[in-house]
Amino acid sequence: MTSVEASPPSMGLGSEHANGSNKAASADGKLPSIDKIDSKPNGKHPAEPNGKSNISSSEPDGGGKTSKSSSGKTAPFSALGSRNPKDLIQRGIYKSNPLGTATFIGLRALDPLLQYKLLAGDWGTRLLSKLNISSIPLYDYLAETTTAAGTKSSIIRYLPLPRLLLLLMSAGSSLKQIYWLLGISREELTPAAAVEVSVFNTVVNTLCSLLLLGTSTSAALSTPRITLPFSFNSATGTSMSLPLPIAIGTIMYVTGMAIETLSERTRKKFKDDEANKGKICREGLWNKARHINYGGYTLWRAGYALAAGGWIPALGVGAFQIWHFVSRSTVYMAEYMQSRYGEQWEKYKKEVPYLLIPGIY
Repeated sequence: MTSVEASPPSMGLGSEHANGSNKAASADGKLPSIDKIDSKPNGKHPAEPNGKSNISSSEPDGGGKTSKSSSGKTAPFSALGSRNPKDLIQRGIYKSNPLGTATFIGLRALDPLLQYKLLAGDWGTRLLSKLNISSIPLYDYLAETTTAAGTKSSIIRYLPLPRLLLLLMSAGSSLKQIYWLLGISREELTPAAAVEVSVFNTVVNTLCSLLLLGTSTSAALSTPRITLPFSFNSATGTSMSLPLPIAIGTIMYVTGMAIETLSERTRKKFKDDEANKGKICREGLWNKARHINYGGYTLWRAGYALAAGGWIPALGVGAFQIWHFVSRSTVYMAEYMQSRYGEQWEKYKKEVPYLLIPGIY
C-alpha cells in the first residue's frame, strides 16, 4: 500500500522531483560534510513508499551520477551520506531489490482480499462481536428464476454500495502503489521498508473497514443522504442514495489519487529527459507545491476515512498525515535536496512557498 500511498507512495515516503548531478559542492570543489547534511530530526515514515512512495515525493535523480572529491577522484553520490539514516527511502541508491519488490507486491495484493473478507464476509462482524461492538448486518435476498422446468429459488447476497466503495478504495490504493513501485520508482525498496509500508496501509484500511461496519461509527448510517442519478431497481424505480460523508469522501479519494499519480508521472517524464539533468522539476503541479504528491496522498487518505467513519476519523487521519509529512518526510527531503542542489533548492523554496497544498500550506 504502490501508494502504501502511506504513509504510503504515494505511499508518501519520498518526494523526488529533481534530475541531475550534485550541485552542493562548495567553490573549492569539496563536498559538504555529512554532519551538516544529517543534522535534522530523525524518524521513520510509515505511510507510503516513494522512490522517485506509503507510498510519492520530490527528490533528485541520482542515477549513478558521481561527484568529484578534493582529490579529483569521483565517488557515487549515494556514498556522500546525504540521506537521513532513519529515512525509509534509499535516496540516491538506484537499483532494484527483488526481495523487497516481491514482498511489497505480495503484501499489498493481499490487502484487498483481507478487506473483502471483512466487508463482504463475516470476519469483520465476528471481530467486532468479540469486542462487544454491534455491527451492521448483511442481508440475503431471495431470487426466483422461472424456466420451462419450473421455478428455481436461490439466495443472493448483495454488497451494499458503501461497502463496495470502500472495497474499491482498498483495491485502488494497492494497485496505485504497486504501479508506483514497478513503473515510476527507481530507488531501492528494501524488504524491511516494504513490510513497514504495507503493514501501515493494511492496518489503516482495516480500521476503516471496521469503522464502516460498526453501528455506532459507520458513515453508512449518517445523514443527510444524496440521491444518486440512477435506479437500484429499474422495474420499481427505486432510487439509490448515499450519505453525504461517503459521497464527499469518494470525491476526495478520487481527486487525491489523481493528484498523486499525475504529479509522479509528470516528474518521471521530466527526469527521463536528458536535457533536464541538474534541474529540479517544476512542471505541472510541482510548480504549485513542493511536495504536491504528499498533499494528494493526504487528501485520498482522509477521503477514505471519511467514507468509512465520517468527519471525526477523516480529521484525525488528515491531521496525522500532515503532521507526519511536515515533521519527518519533508524534513528528510529538504536535507537531501539542500545537500544536492544548494542555491537552486533555495530559489525553488522562495518561488514555490507552499509545502503540501497550493494556496493554503
